[in-house]
Amino acid sequence: MSSLVLPRDVDSKFRFITVAAQRAKQIQNGAKPRVETRSRKSTRIAMQEVLAGAVSWEVREEAAKAAEAAL
Repeated sequence: MSSLVLPRDVDSKFRFITVAAQRAKQIQNGAKPRVETRSRKSTRIAMQEVLAGAVSWEVREEAAKAAEAAL
């Protein structure tokens, strides 16, 4: 199995899997895929979307710390 090359904005494999899993749930619940793919599996589609940068996300802990620092 080849090594996964993560996008620059994804800081760890754990974060990648977490974001992809949440997106896969959205796809399972009827969300339209944001990338062209031949796959029909929601997990595979979600992984491709995250790798393509088609999914936006933020880390809430860091966002809260940044908001506190701005005060």
